[in-house]
Amino acid sequence: MFFKLNKNNKTEKWLIAGLGNPGSEYQGTRHNCGFAALDIIAEKLGTETSKKKFKALVGSCKKDEKEIILMKPQTFMNLSGEAIQEAANWHKISPARIIVIYDDIDLNPGAIRVREKGSAGSHNGMKSVVKMLSNQEFPRVRIGIGKQPPFMDLADYVLGRIPKEEQPLMNEAFEKAADAALSIIEKGCTKTMSIFNKG
Repeated sequence: MFFKLNKNNKTEKWLIAGLGNPGSEYQGTRHNCGFAALDIIAEKLGTETSKKKFKALVGSCKKDEKEIILMKPQTFMNLSGEAIQEAANWHKISPARIIVIYDDIDLNPGAIRVREKGSAGSHNGMKSVVKMLSNQEFPRVRIGIGKQPPFMDLADYVLGRIPKEEQPLMNEAFEKAADAALSIIEKGCTKTMSIFNKG
């Protein structure tokens, strides 16, 4: 079966994937919150997501006897699961050790929520991840972007750039999301939720 753990390998492997769309035209958009948070994680860990592999930009490092693989899928949002599945299969990482960071219209701008498992909701990137892993029991960090105005199409909204007045709030959210993802690895999901799921 996929994701069977190698008991002979003492190094515990984790995969953190930030969801977004590749290309300079999508930088700074609401849908690229996952990429933004992952960049902060890479900086905190002193690594880069510059290697092209698994239909993604990846990087890795070791921390506290754990190997952490960072990933920014380059498949475009709706096919994000393809890259995550390939990396998980190659490294034999179980869903419980796959952390996905992504934007969420059901949370207010700047809010974050950590969940241990759950459905994909309306997020097409998460739908792809759940489908390709055939599993929804993996931790995720959601970054709030708020709902689109009634007059605006959802696609136009999520692909729109974050307004300048919201950028400081979102930058803080990216930082918190990065810390939350690393906290899941260090402290577990239950403890992380008690720390970050406030307000």
